[in-house]
Amino acid sequence: MTTAEFRVRRATVDDLPALKALWESMRITTSDLDKRLTEFQVAEMADGKVAAAIGIQIVQRQALIHSEAFVDFSIADQVRAQWWTRIQSLAMNHGIVRLWTQEHAPFWTHNGFQPANAANLEKLAPAWDHSVTDWLVLQLKEEAAIQALSADAEFAAYMKAEREKTAAKARTAKRVGVVVALLFALFTGALMLYAFMRDPGMIQRLLHR
Repeated sequence: MTTAEFRVRRATVDDLPALKALWESMRITTSDLDKRLTEFQVAEMADGKVAAAIGIQIVQRQALIHSEAFVDFSIADQVRAQWWTRIQSLAMNHGIVRLWTQEHAPFWTHNGFQPANAANLEKLAPAWDHSVTDWLVLQLKEEAAIQALSADAEFAAYMKAEREKTAAKARTAKRVGVVVALLFALFTGALMLYAFMRDPGMIQRLLHR
């Protein structure tokens, strides 16, 4: 097989029977994986059959790569290379600062994953297993930089909202001014009409002054 024979995509409900069979063949506990279907990416063969699957769980700004499974391990690194492209794209789109995995195939360490030390493990998301120590981690971005960007984005959003509020107030004031001017014109016209009706000769007297 070659990488051209695979299509990497997000798993759907229709993939669930194939995924369950794949997980069972890999002896992966399936008690809750079917409820986490949206985490999975699959590699589909040309005939539409699922050849491999991997989970990517995102918690805040961290992501866990888990439960990789293959129908044939001879395709593993070919498929992982395609998954890796997808994972990097997801990480960028979600602002991920750190990737974690307990998958220990050489592919992952060749792509920058390193054994997590005590300082790394302190940053492990609470939802993940802190009782084990065989974690691999890959730092993608510095959290301080992400926080600074977030602060800048929040400030920019605040300033934009304030500008929009100011513009809305100006538009409202302009509309109120137009309405007041129209009302004043109508009121003035009504007064003049009333005065003319009370004293028809008033206009002639004004013209002859």
